[in-house]
Amino acid sequence: MTITTLSSREFNRHASEAKKAASQGPVFITNRGRPAHVLLSIEEYQRLVGSQQKIADLLAMPGVEDIELVIPAMRDIAKAADLS
Repeated sequence: MTITTLSSREFNRHASEAKKAASQGPVFITNRGRPAHVLLSIEEYQRLVGSQQKIADLLAMPGVEDIELVIPAMRDIAKAADLS
């Protein structure tokens, strides 16, 4: 994986080169010398966020209705906090 760093000005002037570089790895775009944005290929973005499933999607999975949810009884009793 190749990491490329461009200033905002360089990115604005060479957007097509930045897109090509993003196919090889992340492209960091700086603003006044500090990282401000990251350009990724769509495949890399989907790899990063694709593994995160929403609870609604998980609950809608076929066969989920057959899973028994057991919630144990709470044994600890809450106590007032000592703020002295």
